[in-house]
Amino acid sequence: MTEIETESARSATNPGATPLLRPLTGPIDLSQIDLDMNEGLREVREGLTRFLMPYKFAIDEVMTKLNILQEEFTQTGEYNPIEHVSSRLKDPDSIIEKMRRRGVPLQTDQVRETITDIAGVRVVCAFISDVYRVFELLTAHNDVTIYQVKDYIEHPKPNGYRSLHLLLEVPVFLSSGPVQTIVEVQIRTIAMDFWASLEHKIYYKYDTEVPAHLLQGLSDAAEQAGQLDATMEGLHIAIRGGQNAGRSVVAVPERTGQHAADRASAHDAPGQDAPAQQGKHAAPTTTEPIPLSEEQDRNPVVRRIA
Repeated sequence: MTEIETESARSATNPGATPLLRPLTGPIDLSQIDLDMNEGLREVREGLTRFLMPYKFAIDEVMTKLNILQEEFTQTGEYNPIEHVSSRLKDPDSIIEKMRRRGVPLQTDQVRETITDIAGVRVVCAFISDVYRVFELLTAHNDVTIYQVKDYIEHPKPNGYRSLHLLLEVPVFLSSGPVQTIVEVQIRTIAMDFWASLEHKIYYKYDTEVPAHLLQGLSDAAEQAGQLDATMEGLHIAIRGGQNAGRSVVAVPERTGQHAADRASAHDAPGQDAPAQQGKHAAPTTTEPIPLSEEQDRNPVVRRIA
């Protein structure tokens, strides 16, 4: 039986059911389906799988941009700031669990607004300056819109976590037309990535109830990783003949919700900090940073090497 026939048969046996087979961009209301029944859970998973397809394609778009940069640097012999790249797409069960935990109806339009890390790409670099170089290269594309930037390198989380987090909107070209889709991009150094991987394993092992001595150890390790990054950055500059010597780190105001090409303006001159602007996916600011996928966060500035 084909997928269309399966959906038709299901609608015939349950006239009140909403058909799940529709264009990928159409809203789907899954909130009335009984998740405690195997059939209901299967229907929800099928609906979310279709909903997730544009996010998968958006990951492909970002990965293609990064792969092109890497190939270009390889062919030209230029310095490549990218060590390696990985990606992941949230699975339907993770989305169901998160929406339940937040008490939000399982409707795809609500999912889109509530969960901003459905599509994720991680870029690992050798040096801190490389992190901001990749940020500049990736967001220089005219079809990339910056919705949110969180600089946890300049402003580490209380537990020591450091990374540059971006919410980027990229167009996905479907048969029904372009669909603007959000992708979370994390850019960090090798040391930051090593620390984050260890922290994740510890929290998973202890189910978030981590003993105090391990928390202190993680904090100490984060400090040491930061010192290592600073030392390696100095060696990197020395190896390159000091060509970065004398350059200062300046603030780049956040241009959330605007195309990357519009970021260059007179207000971006060194030493000038324009008020941060936020797009529809950006959240109000608070005094302490919390995970990127949550609703509130303070608004750390973005740095670049001047």
